[in-house]
Amino acid sequence: MSQTLVQKLCRTKPIDTTVEYGEGLSSSGLSRSIGLFSLTMIGVGATIGTGIFFTMVEAVPKAGPSVVLSFLIAAITAGLTALCYAELSFRIPASGSSYSFAYATVGEFLAFIMAACLLLEYGLAGSAVAIGWSSYLNNFLENAFGWHIPEMLRTPMIVSGPHGMEFHAGHINLPPIFLICMCGFLLLRGAKESALMNAIMVIIKLAILVFFIVIAFSGFNADNFFPFFNADNSKGFAGMTGVTAAAGTVFFSFIGLDTVATAGDEVKNPTRNVPRGILGALLIVTVFYLLVAVAALGAQQAKLFEGQEAGLAVILQNVTGKTWPALVLSAGAVISVFSVTLVTIYGQTRILFAVSRDGLIPKSFQKIHPRTLVPVSNTIIVCLVVAVVAGSVDATYLWDMVSIGTLTAFMVVSIAVPVLRHKQGANRIEGFSVPFGPYVIPGLSVLACLYIMRDLPHTTFVVFSVWMAVTVAIYFLYSMRHSHLGKKAR
Repeated sequence: MSQTLVQKLCRTKPIDTTVEYGEGLSSSGLSRSIGLFSLTMIGVGATIGTGIFFTMVEAVPKAGPSVVLSFLIAAITAGLTALCYAELSFRIPASGSSYSFAYATVGEFLAFIMAACLLLEYGLAGSAVAIGWSSYLNNFLENAFGWHIPEMLRTPMIVSGPHGMEFHAGHINLPPIFLICMCGFLLLRGAKESALMNAIMVIIKLAILVFFIVIAFSGFNADNFFPFFNADNSKGFAGMTGVTAAAGTVFFSFIGLDTVATAGDEVKNPTRNVPRGILGALLIVTVFYLLVAVAALGAQQAKLFEGQEAGLAVILQNVTGKTWPALVLSAGAVISVFSVTLVTIYGQTRILFAVSRDGLIPKSFQKIHPRTLVPVSNTIIVCLVVAVVAGSVDATYLWDMVSIGTLTAFMVVSIAVPVLRHKQGANRIEGFSVPFGPYVIPGLSVLACLYIMRDLPHTTFVVFSVWMAVTVAIYFLYSMRHSHLGKKAR
């Protein structure tokens, strides 16, 4: 029986509530080898490091000391969405995260749009974080050995200059390319090994941040918080406008919540562990973000953050007058950002795996190596694309694009909760549910995302619109005709 166009766009995947989720292989052929601790560390590893180590340089010039409010707004918004993620991941425990949630609730077309948002989010996040890693690596090499990476080998070809986009022929940012190659090598060895290595790196990262907080508070100066709001309106960021704009910039750092859900097919007992992993990661991340932000702003005037490389390391050097604290922090950042890059690349490969498994993109993205149980071609392609972007483009162009992808994904997840509740009705299995019914928390989550999104730059919306246009074209030219659901309906 042929389907109408609307039926094709709105067809949804059935939700299997009868599967036993023990150890061994999932129905997709991936290995269920990740426990609750490792899963929570995946979430923490994907978040702590990005917003703190790098984006304060972008966010503080917009909001001033009130960037603390920006982190708080982003955390509250992420918290509302985390509750929605927790319910959906309990009821739809599969790889693909927001994509899988959308496919089971609001339909195939919006699910494919969501997948495109996630690919934009994860791919550019991996590139942006790898770029930031370069500055801390350079700081570490200078303090440890008195040697720095030549500028031509640590600056990209396409940069954001005072008069707009500039092209620097012959320049390449080599360190992030090297980092992505290392991440790719580790991911090809298997998910369990990657998760274990990530957990070790996250523990080191948290210890380094505690080290920073203790030393930075020793140089705390309350005067650095006055005036609290940015009073300079030359760039349109005075008052709460700056706070909201900065919240949009730092929001991408909460991508870790989505990353936890992408691992649904490789988690032991996902109906229990995925919701707990999401909420546990959010709690740890929020506490550390706020503590480090307050300590950094108390130790250094807000005006000094703009354009500062390896900012937290420089703060420690200025507070103590010695290089060894900066050396320790830079070494910790080098390790920490490795884990962030590793997890974001992992997340993107699992999203592509899920989309390919549904027939919406070529099947080469779902081919699994028989020994390592890893999608090899998928991982190599993702690493190549992320490395090219990281080596040639200035991170300034990437932060806000990652945020708009994350915000869009979070809104769709929130909308999916009441849709899923309505679909399941009285057949809904007992377990974690969003409090106060299916509309209050999801509705607040959508409004909070829209509030943050409104102050993102105009250019971000233009590029995002182009990306969406390309996505729609791919869906109608390829995905709709190759969809496995569509073939079953014929």
